[in-house]
Amino acid sequence: MTSQQPKGRPSAATLRDPEFDPDASYVLDQTLVRRLTRRLIASSDESTLVRSPATGRPLGVVPKSTTDDVEAAFARARHMAGLWAQTSFAERERCLLNLHDLIMDRREEILDLICWETGKARIHAFDEPLHVALTARYYARTLERHLAPKRKSGVVPILTQIEEHRIPKGVVGIISPWNYPFTMALADGIAALAAGNAVVSKPDHHTPLTALLGLELIEEAGFPKGLWLMVYGEGRKLGTPMIENADYICFTGSTATGKVIARQCAEQLIGCSLELGGKNPIIVLKDADLDRAAEGAVRAAFSNGGQLCVSTERLYVDESVYDAFVEKFVARTKAMRISAGINWGVDMGSLISKEQLEIVDDHVKDAVDKGARVLTGATTRPDLGPYFYEPTILEGVHDEMDVHQEETFGPVISVYPFASEAEAVALANEGDYGLNAAVYSRDGARARRIANQIKCGTVNINEAFGATFASIDAPMGGMRSSGMGRRQGAEGIHRYTEVQSVATQYLLRFGPFMGLTDQAYANVMAASLKALKALGRA
Repeated sequence: MTSQQPKGRPSAATLRDPEFDPDASYVLDQTLVRRLTRRLIASSDESTLVRSPATGRPLGVVPKSTTDDVEAAFARARHMAGLWAQTSFAERERCLLNLHDLIMDRREEILDLICWETGKARIHAFDEPLHVALTARYYARTLERHLAPKRKSGVVPILTQIEEHRIPKGVVGIISPWNYPFTMALADGIAALAAGNAVVSKPDHHTPLTALLGLELIEEAGFPKGLWLMVYGEGRKLGTPMIENADYICFTGSTATGKVIARQCAEQLIGCSLELGGKNPIIVLKDADLDRAAEGAVRAAFSNGGQLCVSTERLYVDESVYDAFVEKFVARTKAMRISAGINWGVDMGSLISKEQLEIVDDHVKDAVDKGARVLTGATTRPDLGPYFYEPTILEGVHDEMDVHQEETFGPVISVYPFASEAEAVALANEGDYGLNAAVYSRDGARARRIANQIKCGTVNINEAFGATFASIDAPMGGMRSSGMGRRQGAEGIHRYTEVQSVATQYLLRFGPFMGLTDQAYANVMAASLKALKALGRA
């Protein structure tokens, strides 16, 4: 349909996008775009024309926020946080379960927008509403377990009563990425709301509309308007004021940016959780089900075009089954259906941008120039769309190639043979990253033994990444340069709280009493400690 400029928004002349065409045919109904963008806290005279990476066609005009907008959003959210912190667990549970149902009921609408805004295949887009709904239901059902006051052992049995309380941080700032714009925009914030906080979030500049649809669902689920506010713009402009105003920061993105955020949070003496880069390995042992391992490797390497923090870029295969496995893996990869659009039946879609396509292509060309062998792929597909790249398998990769240790974040995987279990573990632990790994074996005990030696925050056995990522009761995050802190599980909600200990003391006081001298008091207390030890007290 023909573009219609939103009322009160910047004119076409103020847009920075040089390709803006006021007569272009927009993919989305602009009534939807205006409805979503009205939720932004944005007063700038600048806007972004968001385009679909799958086709290059425009989706809509999104106004940008100023640093003053960020401060205003936090001020408003801080007022709401004080009110929300007083709500009952039952009220929070009601809103979370409403959100779960809304997401499931409107999943097709959500999938359409994810596909248009990211270019990913619909089957991979489905992971997002599924994960967010699971997260909402999990925290709804476990609020009391994670947040209710807990009795702890007092220093003097019976006479010292102590409780551990969980106090909301206040306002949580969330900076989310483009690769999973629904999951990463909402899942971390859901836990923050469940803990009694307010949220101010900033989605990536490529994918604001999906995040805004998520905010619409948050409000429709019954969460108070103004409890979750959203700003939009470049991270280099809005990131610092978000950190300066937040009580906690949650960031998902590159390791380089994560280090900057960590330093800035340290200056503010606030906490942060950071899920950063990865160069994730799979180990295929000689007793593995090779068909299952090959299927898992295809999903691990090429889901969302490889643009997934926990996707696999390194594949280590026991030399005794290497040839047989590689034959199966290559055959499955060549059979993948690559296409643009929002329909089911596609195995891989587009990359997100020209910049990402260039990184992928440069890594592959560098590897080939230095002797790597292409088993399949290694080709751009402009016939499908502006940023398509074929799923690529490389062999003979070594440490002088960029693709060996640098995160590619695209549909490229390198395969290597190994001779022993010890060698496989050593290879998997190479480099600075430690986000996700997988082990394929029919021997569960052996696979778990290997898993415990891999320096990664999550390890899957006979599955690529879904088992850990979808198990919301278990923590998920990275070691080493892959980040700090955890989402999901108890850690995922406790990060948004301050721990407070409240003790009530009866009868006995901690100082000389009943006329005892200081020395006599010290002797009585020492004797009491020995008696408690003999009784097995902690």
